[in-house]
Amino acid sequence: MNDKESPHSIHSGVWQEEAELDNPFTAAACYCRGYDVYGDLLGKIGYIEYLYLLFKGERPEPAVTAVLEILAIALANPGPRDPSVHAAMAAGVGGSTAASALMAALAVGAGSHGGAREIFLALEAWKKNGNELAKWRTALTSPAAPTRLQVWPEPEHPPGFAPYGNTCAKPVRQTLSHLVAMMPAGHLAWLFQERDALEKIAGHPLAMTGVTAAALADIDFSASEGEMLTLLLRLPGAAAHALEQGRQGFRQFPFFELDLENDPGPAHPKERA
Repeated sequence: MNDKESPHSIHSGVWQEEAELDNPFTAAACYCRGYDVYGDLLGKIGYIEYLYLLFKGERPEPAVTAVLEILAIALANPGPRDPSVHAAMAAGVGGSTAASALMAALAVGAGSHGGAREIFLALEAWKKNGNELAKWRTALTSPAAPTRLQVWPEPEHPPGFAPYGNTCAKPVRQTLSHLVAMMPAGHLAWLFQERDALEKIAGHPLAMTGVTAAALADIDFSASEGEMLTLLLRLPGAAAHALEQGRQGFRQFPFFELDLENDPGPAHPKERA
């Protein structure tokens, strides 16, 4: 890159550009963390590797890439039952714009009820408690009260655990097993070993958010980085379902059908009047 800065230079540790000679507002070369994106990286690096480079400033080790590949697939489509995907579907079936559908998914999937904020809180818990069961016991049974006003409401369940259900869901167990194969030491391996004990202490089964947070902690993602990456990785499924619902229309929209188990029957004529 040129040593002499132009008056139109962009100051960023993530991104640098060299302007075209005849147009200072168009880049002739783009550098991500020092790498020439279109000269050196394009065609030679995978998408997941590029994401890691953007977030962390260096090329990932093969095991780190493998972990992120697994997470990207596991998180890409939480499915129509997930509130963030459902929000995108509602936007799609209502004829909203593409941006509106994705913003709906981001807004609903941002919170602490299975959303990206839960990843943030779970990552903070890993940083604080590490692989020490006694610390997890204290954190899960006696959560600290907030010391200041917060944007987010207090979680109604331990971060990283499912608010409903009695047993750990099969996809969660499958994802954890695949991740442990890539990272046989660290938080993931400890979580795999101590899952039953943690679930008994928490009173809730392990959730995908807990597995995701452990994986991100193992590859040295901060709470803020993990929260942002989770929001990004969850969008593909929301987009696909929004497009599908836009094509199918509201008559084929899944949910909700009322099935009364104790139907009281037709109302009394006077009540109808």
